[in-house]
Formats: sequence, structure tokens, C-alpha cells
Amino acid sequence: MTNDTTTTMDGTSAGGAPDRATSSGREQHRQVTPPEDRYATELAFLAAHDSGPRPPGWLLTPRAVVTFVMGSAGEALSLPKSALPPAGVPPRLVIEQKFVGERALVERCVVTLAGERGLLLVGEPGTAKSMLSELLSAAVCGTSALTVQGTAGTTEDQLKYGWNYALLLAQGPTEQALVPSPVLTAMTRGAVARVEEVTRCLPEVQDALVSLLSERRISVPELAGGESAQMHAAPGFTLIATANLRDKGVSEMSAALKRRFNFETVGPIGDVDAETALVRSQSRAAVERVGAAYQVDDAVLETLVTAFRDLREGRSAEGWEVERPSTVMSTAEAVSVAGALGLAAAYFPGDRDVLSLLPGHLLGVVRKDDPADAARLLGYWDGPVRRRAEQGSATWRALWDLRAVLEN
Repeated sequence: MTNDTTTTMDGTSAGGAPDRATSSGREQHRQVTPPEDRYATELAFLAAHDSGPRPPGWLLTPRAVVTFVMGSAGEALSLPKSALPPAGVPPRLVIEQKFVGERALVERCVVTLAGERGLLLVGEPGTAKSMLSELLSAAVCGTSALTVQGTAGTTEDQLKYGWNYALLLAQGPTEQALVPSPVLTAMTRGAVARVEEVTRCLPEVQDALVSLLSERRISVPELAGGESAQMHAAPGFTLIATANLRDKGVSEMSAALKRRFNFETVGPIGDVDAETALVRSQSRAAVERVGAAYQVDDAVLETLVTAFRDLREGRSAEGWEVERPSTVMSTAEAVSVAGALGLAAAYFPGDRDVLSLLPGHLLGVVRKDDPADAARLLGYWDGPVRRRAEQGSATWRALWDLRAVLEN
């Protein structure tokens, strides 16, 4: 399925949704609510529901983590009579499916984390790698916030530690003056750290992770002679990293670092109905978040998802060849387009048919990486779009009649 962090119109990876959270007794409105806040009731319920063995430092059992991510298939789970759940946790609850993908993939990820081994999620942009890492972190240790965003400007200090320079000048190097990185904080807590877009970090910065993942400690030479000269990982510490296949050549990972991770590939959503349902729910959430009515009908959504899948896979559902654009036609992009159509219908009601806006938005998507991809989209119109129109589909006929939009 979603840039990681490629985001949708509502500010989330494909598969996420906006919500409200309560903090310090006051309702806060946030565009994106972390999963540990958004699904706090589910996490508390699952902690009480499954009392089986848990790896050191884990809030849930491995089985409960998988259930949290994949949902309970519409079934209401019941707490055992002996359970003592926190206040506000219901005795029965349906666990929402949050990640659309293979359950076996999620189970392998959970087993990797249970073994305190690094987990690397790889895949095309927009397949929900970041969202999956957030969900896993929230379920395992209760927070997804111990995160480093990898960029060309990421430094080794951001993976290890820095200093409060006011205290450093006043007191010299002391433990109080040390500013731990999110990774170091996760190590000392026995929690899960996240490194987004690890291959965008420079090789010398990536190399800082090699000793960290193998020796499970960070040396602080400035504090030599004291107990804090070695910061050791507490039981339960592990690290989840993400990497886009499109960025593979930015800063290639060393063989030594690769050996410290188990690799899992997160692919696009395989089922067209599941992808359509996801695009519908997320685009609806984007529109309803601003207080507007959602007015994109199912025929338009199905056409949108079909076009994205055809262009992504290089072949239509009928088996017709399609020239793939260089841009990734991800589910996250489909959600963004569907959300834009919904907002246009809400803010400019009656101005034009929503379907008539689709070609322009598709053109904007395919031009992101290479303007020459506009010709490939035009070829798609002259191929599958035209053929479906000739077969009598009114929706595809309407799209075919809009071909001139792509020539501007």
C-alpha cells in the first residue's frame, strides 16, 4: 500500500486517519494523532485480553500486537472474567484493521522484534511502511515518537547523543548535560526506536548503527571514568528502519549494516476491492475532517483506483499492456487524488462533474518525477480508456471524451 512518509490529503500515510485526542484533560485537535493516542482504548483492551507470555519490555503479547495491526476481522473480542482492565475499557471490543496487507508479513515483523533484532521495511513509496512501523512501535512499547528522520543532513549525534551547551560550559561534560537521541532514549528504556529513510543518511552516519545494533551500547568518551561512559541497551530495545526502493542508490547500506537487519518488503495492496475501500475511507475522512459532506460516488472511486492500478502494474485487468510512468502510482497518491476530488465537490458544488476533474489530477501525479510521463498517460487514454469506452462503459466513455485535457 503508503513515504513513507508519503501522506494523504488528511495528513496520514495510506491506512491512517485523523482523529481527536485528549491531553491533560483538554481536548486537542491534531491533523495526525499518533497511534498510541488514537488507539489507546484498543491497546489497553488487548493488554487485558491476552495475558500470555510477553518478551521483555513489551506491553502486549506478540499475538496481540498482530491483532492490533490486522484487526479482529469484525469479531468482538471479550475480556476474560479475571481481567482487571483500566477504567473506560469496555468488556467487548472489535479491533479495527489498520494495515491492509499480508498477515504473514506482520507476523514476521513481530517475530523479528521479539528476537530484539533490527527490522528494515523496504518498498516503493506510498506502501505504508512508516505507518506499519508506527503501529508496531505503539503496540510493543507504547510510543511511536522515538524517531529519527533520515536525510542527507542527519548527523551521528542525532543517532547517539548531543550536549546542552549551556550546561556543558557551566559544568563540563556531565550526565545532566548530555542530550540523548531518540535512539539512545529507546535503548535505555528498552523501547523501539525508528529511523525513517535510513538510506538517505550519509554512509558514515549509517555506520553509527552498526556497532549500536551489534554491541547494544553507546560509548560516551566525554564521561570516561564514570558509570555513564557506557550506555547499555535495556531488554526489549530494538530498531525499525524504513527505506524506499526508489532511494536505494542515494546512500547504499553497507553489507555490515544489512546483516544487522531482517528485511521485509511491503508491497502495494493486491486486492482491488480492499484498495478501493481504503481509498474511500481515507478520502472520506479527509473531507469530513474539514466539516464538509463527501460527494465522490463509487463509480468515480472505482475508476480512479483502476487507473492507478493499471499504471502501477503496467497491465490492465483485461490484460492490455500499459506503459508505466516513472512516478510511483501508490495507494497514498490515489487517496490524495480522491480527497482532492471530494474537497472540490464540497467547496465548488455544481460547478462541474467530479469525474471531469480526474484527468487533470492524474496528469499532476504522473508529472512529479518526469514531465515526459504525460505522454505515457496519454498513451493509457488511447489504449485501455478508449477500449473500455468502446465496450460500452459510460464512465470510461466520459473519460475518453476528456482526452483533450491531457494535451494542454
